[in-house]
Amino acid sequence: MKENFVSGRRVVVMGLGESGRAAAELLIQKGASVIIRDSYLNERIDQMARQLQLRGARVETQPAGFTPCRFDLGVLSPGIDPQVPLVRQLRRARVPVVGEVELAARFCDTPVVAVTGTNGKSTTTELVAAALTAGGLRTTACGNLGVPFSDVVRGGDFYNVITLEVSSFQLETIEHFRPRVAVYLNFTPDHLDRYPTLAAYRQAKIRIFMNQTAADFAVVNPACELPALAAKKITISADHDDADYTFRDGALYAGGQKILMQEATNLRGPHNAENQLAALAVADLYGVARPDAIAALRAYRALPHRCELVRELDGVTYINDSKATNIDALEKALAGQTRPVVLIAGGKDKGFDFAPLKALMVKKARAVVAIGEVQNQLVRAWGQHVPCHRAADLAEAVSLGRRLAKPGDTVLLSPGCSSYDMFKNFADRGQQFKELVAKLS
Repeated sequence: MKENFVSGRRVVVMGLGESGRAAAELLIQKGASVIIRDSYLNERIDQMARQLQLRGARVETQPAGFTPCRFDLGVLSPGIDPQVPLVRQLRRARVPVVGEVELAARFCDTPVVAVTGTNGKSTTTELVAAALTAGGLRTTACGNLGVPFSDVVRGGDFYNVITLEVSSFQLETIEHFRPRVAVYLNFTPDHLDRYPTLAAYRQAKIRIFMNQTAADFAVVNPACELPALAAKKITISADHDDADYTFRDGALYAGGQKILMQEATNLRGPHNAENQLAALAVADLYGVARPDAIAALRAYRALPHRCELVRELDGVTYINDSKATNIDALEKALAGQTRPVVLIAGGKDKGFDFAPLKALMVKKARAVVAIGEVQNQLVRAWGQHVPCHRAADLAEAVSLGRRLAKPGDTVLLSPGCSSYDMFKNFADRGQQFKELVAKLS
């Protein structure tokens, strides 16, 4: 059992989203005196604040003065930039600051499989958990994809292994977090509204390996630029035939042995093949029988908002890929379409350059409907190559998409941007799209 390093300590939790709420509850359980600070108010946060106050925490939703030296520890929610003044004040006062994942790890004795990458993290985390479960191991998929790590640790249930999705924001604030297996899927430009450079974003990602030793494993894509790894390296790739786990001619291979045709599963495309290969590699590390792992891969269905079929109407297919919050995810979704596409794209400006996709647009897109903050950028980048239309909101975009599409086409929502200019999150955006499409007659 790990040492309780927070009992009787004064801890400030910064940010009252799901991660902040989970961290606060874990701290309360472990005997800390907890103050939570969040200046963003909505009905859900207000409800969480009231519940935490009933448990003994103090919640400051309209923070005034701040005296950092009165705290022994700061816990940072992943949505809070470590460079905000509050965090800088704590660090200047020599108050340790950790993230929710690091906090939970300090109380977790269970081995962890941690999954990161720019794209495919959630799908792979779910696939890994499904494969391990099929092999008779007790696990749960948690972290960035839904249930916070702290909730799992606080629950006290027995697991053989915890399957954890970790984002770059969560990895920024780890210190001792050490996954037994670190899965690093890919790296492409993203979050340039948070990181000053692409190198800074990459540096946050590769922290997943920083505490691993020769007793651990790193499942990695050889296309990624990585530092020297202490862990045993296992490679997965849809492009490199010399990787340990590969994809060619539509089939998944392990060590040169053909394992499964991808068409026998519910996922498609080379990017999903790499997610499946990663799950297969982890299953092998944990001794899951190959037939059990194959059964899990065959049964798995994609999570909502990831190239999700919504409906077909008048010969037109509507697909919800709201989870595509960066250019690479948009590119993969568009490249995987086999019919002419009316693309609905756009959202919050994250500093991306959309011009490199113009050749793919010419090949795949009948038209583009641009929404959100970046709609003018999309029109400038693609307007000379494919017809582009602006829409004031998603309802107008769906209406335009229907008018522009012909029988045999696909209307694809794949924004290539985050959702926070117009929606609560990507799930809210995807759900609204599905509801609008359902109302078409």
